[in-house]
Amino acid sequence: MPESSAALLRENFADLEPGYSRAEAVAEAGRCLFCYDAPCTRACPTHIDVPRFIRQILHDTPVGAAKTILSENILGGSCARACPTEVLCEGACVDSALLKEPVRIGRLQRYACDVAGERQVQFFHPGSDTGKQVAVVGSGPAGLSCAHELRKHGHAVTIFEARDVPGGLNTLGIAAYKISTEFALSEIARVEQLGMEIRLNTSIGAEKISELLREYDAVFLGIGLGRTMPLGIAGEEADGVWEALDFIFQTHLKPYDQCAVGRHVLVIGGGNTAIDVATVAARLGAEKVTIAYRRGPQAMPAFTYEYGLAKTDGVRFEWFAQPQRIVAANGVTTGMEFVRTRLADAADRKAKIEVVPNSAFVLEADMIVKALGQEPLTDFVSSINGLDLDDGRIVIDPQTGQTSVPGLFAGGDCLTKGAEIVNAVEHGKTAGHGIHALLQQG
Repeated sequence: MPESSAALLRENFADLEPGYSRAEAVAEAGRCLFCYDAPCTRACPTHIDVPRFIRQILHDTPVGAAKTILSENILGGSCARACPTEVLCEGACVDSALLKEPVRIGRLQRYACDVAGERQVQFFHPGSDTGKQVAVVGSGPAGLSCAHELRKHGHAVTIFEARDVPGGLNTLGIAAYKISTEFALSEIARVEQLGMEIRLNTSIGAEKISELLREYDAVFLGIGLGRTMPLGIAGEEADGVWEALDFIFQTHLKPYDQCAVGRHVLVIGGGNTAIDVATVAARLGAEKVTIAYRRGPQAMPAFTYEYGLAKTDGVRFEWFAQPQRIVAANGVTTGMEFVRTRLADAADRKAKIEVVPNSAFVLEADMIVKALGQEPLTDFVSSINGLDLDDGRIVIDPQTGQTSVPGLFAGGDCLTKGAEIVNAVEHGKTAGHGIHALLQQG
C-alpha cells in the first residue's frame, strides 16, 4: 500500500476528539457549578470526586486533578476516552438540565490524566511488605485495579494472563480511535511500577484454581468472558465469517494497511461492539458497511451517540432482519439470507419476535462479522468446587468481592456479562479492599 494510503488509514484511526489545550481545559472547567453532593460523582461507578478535580484544573493544577482521579480509578485515562460519560457523569450533570449542555467531564478527565502521563508523575508506591501473596487471574481492568490496590497495601501480586499482551479488552477489544494500544499499555505500565509479576501466555484452567488457592493467600478471578455467541445458523463456518473481537483485535496487533476487511461488510448485532466493528470496517476502507438487527432502532442496545457515530461514518442499518443462513459459494461467504420480523412493541428489547411469512431476502457481503455479545465461561466457573453461580454469573458479596469459596474473589465481566471499563475497575478495587481485610485477619 502506498505510504499516502497508509497515512490516511492512520488518520482514520486518530482520536475522535483531540485532547484539550491548557486554555481550553481551564475554560471548560469554569463552567462547572461545583455542586454539593454532586450528582456526577454519584453517577460514577468509581466515585471520583468530579467537582474537586475540575476545580483543580480551574486553578491550573492538572497533576493534582490527576491524583484525585487516579486515586479512585487507576485507569482514569482509558475511562475518559471510552466510557459512556454521556450516560454516566455527564448524563447526571446539572448543566444538562439548566443549559442543555453538560460540562465535558470526560475530556477534562482525559486532560488531567494526559498531563500527568506526559510528566511521568508516579502518585502511588507499594506498601511495606506484608509477606502475603495474591494470585490475580486475568490482566484486564478488573485484575489490574485489584492488583494496584493490593500492592499499595504491600501484598505481593502475581498476575496470570492467557494472551501475549496484557490489559484484556481495554488493550485489544476497543476501537483504536477511542483507545490506542500504546495508550492502554502506558496505563498498565503505571500499575506495573508498583512492582508485580505479570506472566503472559499463561492460561489458567478451572482445575488450577484449587492449586492457586493452596499456593497463595488469596485469588482474584478477572477472567472476563469467552467467544462471541454463535448465530446457530447454516453456513456459519464459511470463509469470511468473523467474530467481532477477532476483527477488532487485528487493528491493535498489526498496521492498519495489513488488516483484513471486506468490500461489503455485514455486521450482525445492535450493541456497542457492533457499532465498533462497523465503524472500524468503514475506516479500514470497506465500500459498504451494514448493521443488521432483528429489532428496530428504538430497541437497539447501543448508546445513542454510538449510533450517531456509525451514521456519520456512512454505516447503513437493516432493521427487523433476522438471520436465517449464510450464503456461500465454494465455502466462501457471498451474503446472508434474512427474514423480516415484527414486534408487539418496537421499543421493547424483550418483546417477542414474530417472523413475517414469505419475507425472505438476501444481503450480499464478502465479510460477515458476528457481534452478538460474548458467552460466559460457563464450563470454567461451573467446574470450581463450591462456587455459587446465578445464570452463569459468579455470585459475590458486593461489599468485598468475596465468592462462596473461601479466599476466592471475583470481578469484571464474569459478573456482569459485559459492562464498561469503569465498572470492572470498581469491582477490582472493591475486591482489593476485601482481600486486604481478609489478609489482615490471619
